[in-house]
Amino acid sequence: MTESGVSRRGRRRSRRRTRARIRRALLAGLVAGALLVAGAGWVGFRGWQARAHLLNAAGLARELSAQVVGGDFDRAQRTLAALQEQAGAARDATGDAGWWLGQRTPYAGDDLGAVRQIAVAIDDLARRAFPTLLRTDLATLLPTQGRLDVARLRAVSAELTAADAAVRQTRASLDAVPTENLVDQIRTALTELRVQIDRLVGLTGAADKGAKVLPPLLGADGPRTYLLVSQNLAELRATGGMFGAYAVIRAENGRVRMEKQGTSAQIGRLKRPLSVDPEVRALWADLPGTYPADVNLTPHFPTAAKLYRDMYRRHAGGTVDGVLAVDPVVLSYLLQATGPVRVPGGTTLTGDRVVRTLLSDAYQKLDGGGQDAFFAASAAAVFDAFLTKNVNHRALLSAFDRSITERRILFWSARPEEQQTLGDSRLAGALPDKESAPSVGVYLNDGSGAKLGYYLRQSATLTVGNCVEDGRRELRLRFTLHSAAPKSGLSESVLGLGKAGDPYTARTLVSVYTPPGGAVLATRLDGQPTPVGSGVERRRQVVLANVEVRPGATRTLEVDLLTGRNSVGTPELRLTPTATPWTTQVVTATSCNQ
Repeated sequence: MTESGVSRRGRRRSRRRTRARIRRALLAGLVAGALLVAGAGWVGFRGWQARAHLLNAAGLARELSAQVVGGDFDRAQRTLAALQEQAGAARDATGDAGWWLGQRTPYAGDDLGAVRQIAVAIDDLARRAFPTLLRTDLATLLPTQGRLDVARLRAVSAELTAADAAVRQTRASLDAVPTENLVDQIRTALTELRVQIDRLVGLTGAADKGAKVLPPLLGADGPRTYLLVSQNLAELRATGGMFGAYAVIRAENGRVRMEKQGTSAQIGRLKRPLSVDPEVRALWADLPGTYPADVNLTPHFPTAAKLYRDMYRRHAGGTVDGVLAVDPVVLSYLLQATGPVRVPGGTTLTGDRVVRTLLSDAYQKLDGGGQDAFFAASAAAVFDAFLTKNVNHRALLSAFDRSITERRILFWSARPEEQQTLGDSRLAGALPDKESAPSVGVYLNDGSGAKLGYYLRQSATLTVGNCVEDGRRELRLRFTLHSAAPKSGLSESVLGLGKAGDPYTARTLVSVYTPPGGAVLATRLDGQPTPVGSGVERRRQVVLANVEVRPGATRTLEVDLLTGRNSVGTPELRLTPTATPWTTQVVTATSCNQ
């Protein structure tokens, strides 16, 4: 063969290799370029066919959710059938031999494997979890004519358990997908889907636990009594607000009624303080075991609930089976579902004004005794409307979901097996000493002896920093507190004891909790080092800073922290629920192994 022939064959092989490299590059580019993030976090990806199917599935999933919550089950059945068709088609489009081979190629292989797992996850949810949730009439979880059907609740328990297991299994399969070598679009898509499934796990887990614990809690196996406690957000405490008015609730065979009411002031100061956990006592001395208003200086609601139950037992001579805490913001959400509620005496409570009515107007217009009577009457009126009025089920479920998500409804059972079922859920209000992703707590306790909490506005930014050699991660918290209080014109009931000196200055004791096993490195107030108290609670290092803010002013507290060793996942902020929403941001960073 001539030299020129060899040269031509070499050039042809070179061109074939070049074309193959171009095809691989185009394949990888097509995968990345076809990725579009769907509104609900479910994504389209490589290949127009698979992309279209998955985007359609995302839209159908949103429709299905709205139809189920709204009780439109006929349309929901049709939507589910369409969702299963689209999800199945996406699974098929990513499951052929060509895709299988593509998963094993360099560069694009990891991305195609992740896309395949996303398609499988959506299809599994559509076929294994959603049908069960669709068969469950959500009205079962709501009262009808003052009674919940506990027998029906028990009947759906097994199906809800199966649905929850399917969702958790799907989440576990997605958690096993490596993200280190994925292109940005696919990594974002996978992260968003994990977030959506985490939310779904929260819902299915809550429904599963609710179906298991609600029947006995509602007296299916014998009467139960509970303390319903209102957290007064005008005077902040770590779990929300000072425990103020309370009511004794009796539940029997699904029927719930309010038996009697009282206030923490009537319980009064204990001459013989209750025993307090040593860690809590080191932070707050004997206050939580002495004063009903101070039981929740700790953010761990089970501790506060036990103390309050024991204080009530000393006061009234009887015991209860648990403690349920709510705040006025919960009432505002419920009133959106029930409509306006008239309180004996002439006041009408509405969803858009009830927080101001209870936390501001009442203190400006009524004396101490009148305030207590008004709070008790308001709670009774909303409670009665919730149990007896023909309410919008969708709005009511949304109110409960939002309240529990924001940790505004908290419950503790005196029965260990029931409390164990609740675990570390938001409803339990527990401060976990172990967690899969690190959390930083920012908890507020009023130090003014006043009712200025209504006027506070708060924000928090948590920034993820560098990785440390021992497996920890640096974090920086930036917390700001602003006072919208007027400079004059507030009543003595609002100004209270004025412990900050100037009665219009709000003194707030800010407790910052590291993740379990973490540490605090430095603390600054308005950019300057500041003295702080310190301690430990439930494996979390705690710093306690005094932040005083005048009307119209803003103060900034910065805390540098470390996570525990080998922490994974996106950090979370845990916050005291307040009268107005927090402004929050978590600034993430790449994982330490990238």
